Amino acid sequence: MMSFSFDGFRVGISFVMMCIVYKSAVNSLPELSPQKYFSTLQAGKASLAYFCQADSPSTSVFLEELNKAVKPLQDYGISVAKVNCVKEETSRYCGKEKDLMKAYLFRGNILLREFPTDTLFDENAIIAHVLFALLFNEVKYITTLGDLQNIENALKGKADIAFSYVRAIGTPEHRAVMEAAFVYGNTYQFVLTTEIALLESIGMEDIKYAHLYFFHCKAVLDLTQQCRRTLMGQPLTTLDIYRFIKSMEAPLLTEVAEDPQQVSTVHLQLGLPLVFIVSQQATYEADRRTAEWIAWRLLGKAGVLLLLRDSLEVDIPQQANVVFKREEGMPVEFLVLHDVDLVISYVENNTYIEERQEDEADDMEGPDMGMQDDEVAESVYRDRKRQLPLELIVELTGETFNTTVMASDSIVLFYAGWQAVSMAFLHSYVDLAVKLKGTPTMLLTRINCANWPDVCTKENVTEFPVVKMYKEGENPVSYGGMLGTEDLLKFIQLNRISCPVNITSIQEAEEYLTGELYKDLISYSGVSVLGLFSPSMTTAQEDFTEAGKYLKGCVITGIYSEEDVLILSNKYTTTLPALLLARHKESQVESIPLANTHVQEIVQIITNALLETFPEITVENLPTYLGLQKPLLILFSDGIINPQYQKAMLTLVKEKHLDSVIPCWLNLKNTPVGRGILQVYFEVLPPLPLLVVVNLHSGGQVFAFPSDQAITEQNLLLWLKKLEDGLESHITILSAQEWKPPLPAYDFLRMMDAAASQHPTRKGPEYMKETDIQENDKQPEDKSAVRKERIEL
Repeated sequence: MMSFSFDGFRVGISFVMMCIVYKSAVNSLPELSPQKYFSTLQAGKASLAYFCQADSPSTSVFLEELNKAVKPLQDYGISVAKVNCVKEETSRYCGKEKDLMKAYLFRGNILLREFPTDTLFDENAIIAHVLFALLFNEVKYITTLGDLQNIENALKGKADIAFSYVRAIGTPEHRAVMEAAFVYGNTYQFVLTTEIALLESIGMEDIKYAHLYFFHCKAVLDLTQQCRRTLMGQPLTTLDIYRFIKSMEAPLLTEVAEDPQQVSTVHLQLGLPLVFIVSQQATYEADRRTAEWIAWRLLGKAGVLLLLRDSLEVDIPQQANVVFKREEGMPVEFLVLHDVDLVISYVENNTYIEERQEDEADDMEGPDMGMQDDEVAESVYRDRKRQLPLELIVELTGETFNTTVMASDSIVLFYAGWQAVSMAFLHSYVDLAVKLKGTPTMLLTRINCANWPDVCTKENVTEFPVVKMYKEGENPVSYGGMLGTEDLLKFIQLNRISCPVNITSIQEAEEYLTGELYKDLISYSGVSVLGLFSPSMTTAQEDFTEAGKYLKGCVITGIYSEEDVLILSNKYTTTLPALLLARHKESQVESIPLANTHVQEIVQIITNALLETFPEITVENLPTYLGLQKPLLILFSDGIINPQYQKAMLTLVKEKHLDSVIPCWLNLKNTPVGRGILQVYFEVLPPLPLLVVVNLHSGGQVFAFPSDQAITEQNLLLWLKKLEDGLESHITILSAQEWKPPLPAYDFLRMMDAAASQHPTRKGPEYMKETDIQENDKQPEDKSAVRKERIEL
């Protein structure tokens, strides 16, 4: 329920901002010394102070956004001041550089809240976060349907609810909701969520945009009855929310007995039309029930009145049963509409409501930078109260980075505290630390590049987040897998051994191939690769060794080049040089000749060998299979596939009949997006299982296996032969448009360096040696603090 302490919050807020420097004069901000500023703080006075230290890097962009927020904050009784720190100042707010990365929210002299300044990325974010903190009791943040139901039940018969969904905290929509809550927080209970699933659970289909519902709970006396809900149809702006709430406060239905041309209500003042339901004494009760029903349907869109024809001095056409008034001063329209839906449709089609833009970012200046990772940002906000055991991860600084990574084998997470993806991945990184707690593995560390950009630039980190492994005597290796706990754990565990492993005897080679030699790693690598070479094949051995280093952390590789290597080649019927692929799950060893192959070819052979013969397609592995540039032969199934279908597929694969396609299957229960894919292929969702060929890379045609035929080896071969001969017709052609991210990636460190020194760093090409990059940039190198040649993998 609403808190009575809100008025105290409203008048007693001191919001202290910590900055780094801003050399240009900002006339609208009064400048004070720290002592002067703190001496002026009084109970009942609200203040927003920005602390600056003269000899720190510039944050002009942030100060510009803060300057834009000055006037709106003053409208809410919060003044703004710039406080200049001096070098001798040792207070908490003018002390260490890391303290200048935070924002401090005060009430009088009492600290209420700390924010990282990078969360206040623009004017909207500053105002939204400040008001959100002040209205902690007035605006309930929820994450589950149960939370919403509990609030709804508690307020039945007591107060109404304004429930809103925004895509992320700090957006313009979030600011608009907070400004409305500042005004109406003592009248209505405001509830906020960023959970899409919660919005879906209350029956909202279009969840692409922010929404606001008004729950009519005050009039509900029966606790078993659900509160009526009215959806706001306009975009979430401060003015539109004000209009919407005012329309909720207006009477649901008003009876009038005067000329409609002379009638005026609050709805016309809010820009909403009026709908008069014409009634007469004989049908009054039925007409009133109809009018109430229409009023609920049009709530927030129009005002509804019951017009008593018998009491009118003005004549209304006898056949007219509805009068429509668009706005003040305009002639009314007399209508004949005998159906409630016709009335609703007429009003909605003849009322100007600002249409939503396809991209709400069009209403903002510049590209929608803040919303690129909106779902990630929402998840970060949802988990903001989760206490992470960060003590399991060593935090590095500019002073401790080199000494730490030189002293022990280390995993370093380079991240930015202001970036949503970084903060989301930090949770996975902490989960990794929990899994590895108590095991003798590498030291897990992290460094915030927002605080230590020089270190990250020197380590060639220009995008976030990045994980690198540092091992004594070896080149640092960058992790390039999925940003999840399990994938990163696999990377670390497989890096415990050298790649390739040097096998020295036939017995050791057999143990390696059976999985006994590294049985604790088999769960992370289902395939072990052994290269067979005669002692004289030095070039081939070097190429295989380079390929093994490239694949380090992805698969276990070993090399055998002893004099008795022919024993193994004869046993597995292969010629030297060769690869032996041990598939531990199937207990099979496959041989592949390596004559005249080079590093990249060996890498590709091994990478392809890691792929499953008949894989289940998921969101995670789809890009890998698309990268093979072959048509997909997909079996869609609503659960586990029929073993007979699987046997037919595997038989055709073994007999090399499916080399021109990628046979795979998709479980709609595990990957629900598959239903959406099928709806693109077919107008009506067909019965499952269903087999299709999708030629994404050449024409985009989609072909469907005949539904009246059984999926057998013979039927599949005949159908594929018809496809090859062009005798089958496609069911649809997919669009050739590219699937690109909404915004390009940005080199944020380069931007920061350019702003500070006008000398941006250069990003080297992928797989380029870091030492080469450093030499090209001609930057001096601390020989004692930098390892040997570094390779990006």
